[in-house]
Amino acid sequence: MYFIKPTDPHPVTPAKAVLLGLLCLAWLGSGLIGHDPWKPDDAYSFGIVYSMLQSSNWLIPTLAGDPFMTNPPLFYWTAAGFAKLFSPLLPLHDAARLSSGFFNALTLLFTGLAGRKLYGENRGWAAAIILIGCLGMLVRAHQMITDLALLTGFSMMLYGYSYSQERVLRAGAWMGTGMGIGFMAKGFISPLVFLLIAALLPTLFKNWRNRNFALSLALGILCSLPWLGIWPYLLYQHAPGLFADWVWTHNIGKMLSYLKTGPDMDALYYLKNMPWLAWPALPLAFWAVWRERRRLDQRDDLQLPLASFLVMLIVLSLAPNIKEVFALPMLLPITLLATASLSMLKRGAANALDWFGLMTFLLIAILMWWGWAGLLQDNHAKITLWLKDYQPGFEPAFQAIPFFIALTSTVLWLLLVWRAGRSMRRAVINWASGITLIWILAMTLWLPWLDSGKSYRNMVASLKQAMPAQYNCVARNRELGDSQRAMLHYFGDIVTRRDPARICELRLIQGDKISRPLMDESRYEKIWEGSRNTDKNEQYRLYREIKKGEG
Repeated sequence: MYFIKPTDPHPVTPAKAVLLGLLCLAWLGSGLIGHDPWKPDDAYSFGIVYSMLQSSNWLIPTLAGDPFMTNPPLFYWTAAGFAKLFSPLLPLHDAARLSSGFFNALTLLFTGLAGRKLYGENRGWAAAIILIGCLGMLVRAHQMITDLALLTGFSMMLYGYSYSQERVLRAGAWMGTGMGIGFMAKGFISPLVFLLIAALLPTLFKNWRNRNFALSLALGILCSLPWLGIWPYLLYQHAPGLFADWVWTHNIGKMLSYLKTGPDMDALYYLKNMPWLAWPALPLAFWAVWRERRRLDQRDDLQLPLASFLVMLIVLSLAPNIKEVFALPMLLPITLLATASLSMLKRGAANALDWFGLMTFLLIAILMWWGWAGLLQDNHAKITLWLKDYQPGFEPAFQAIPFFIALTSTVLWLLLVWRAGRSMRRAVINWASGITLIWILAMTLWLPWLDSGKSYRNMVASLKQAMPAQYNCVARNRELGDSQRAMLHYFGDIVTRRDPARICELRLIQGDKISRPLMDESRYEKIWEGSRNTDKNEQYRLYREIKKGEG
């Protein structure tokens, strides 16, 4: 039996709902447009989308001419669709990046719906607001990465699980759809997490050992079959070698090889980094579980997110690849547990979090405005000199529209935190609004400064200008990464290739900034060398083969 949800003394009125919706929209939209694809994930993901649009091959993901079988293509399909739809109005990469906002909106929607189902009528907005306040979401949610589609799939799956003991059809449909979207975004991790949650809940808690739950699971598996079967079948029919590469090299075989050697210290990565990735939701979630620890066997609404978090933590910690971005799914159950804590949070703790957030974001906002003004006026302060040295060649210029957006956002934030009513929800709203303000300032005032160092546009233009008019092909070394290959293709229409037989006239070498020659100078001459403005590790050199009779 579900725990009786407490009545909220501060209900979300229609006016408040509009304001919270605007806050979510501001967070969703900021940073999606106005800058080039950035290294690493944003760049190579767009490279796959660009190759898909250029080749019209929507079945096999490719990157600058080479198959890229790490992930299924759902996210790339969506991004390519947005690029086709909005590219007349926006640059192609900005139009494609709108897909990230699309998946983020769905994630917030289903996280809110799950929070509303589990904890009461007015908890849906709270769940969405807590999620956008998590530090781990700030940058990654605004990049072009497949993990956002996986996050959407998991949010749908958890929403389906929340109904799995009451409404079988609704639960099964959303669990299966969520599992399928997750599978088409990142592969086998989504079905694995679904099955482990389905096994763990009835194992730990007797409340889940009922007929409705079993029927919901069965229907969920049935609804997921089209997602799990159609693309792999078509891939196998069209390119069985690439199908084997995807299934074995990038998924099952990779996992088995990793398990043979056993986990290493990296397996503790998420435990060590979750406190900041999930701040401030994690302490709220911990408090909810601790407060209800004696009644946990009666709290279905806590059992679901707790079991989901444990499954995700174990599965992701034992995966071959461990990266900060892969922790995003764990933020969903943490957010739901944090939502449960709002009715239990003591006023002193809520006020402490509130004032900490207010002072922190006020200080950061002041520093951002001050630093931007110093750059614009070239006031020769130490921080200004450091900022100019960090981005050599950057010339600040006043831009009216970004300035107006930044100023309006700052004023609205001050009004919001001043007028926000006293409630347990105030702390998380003020935190989320502060996060949103800082992100808006970064993506308006500071975007030209950031883009000048992160973009490959100028470097590729310089390389393209140095290349001869006629050549047969460009070879690359093993160090040339996926992001760089993608940007060479997009900005310069330069497609590099592996060249073991050494038939290519040109060779592009990525290395560090060292003076010694990287190629045999009796056979190759260096015709170009360059890097991004701020990159102290990556240096690129273009060599041309010396033909007989030259030199």
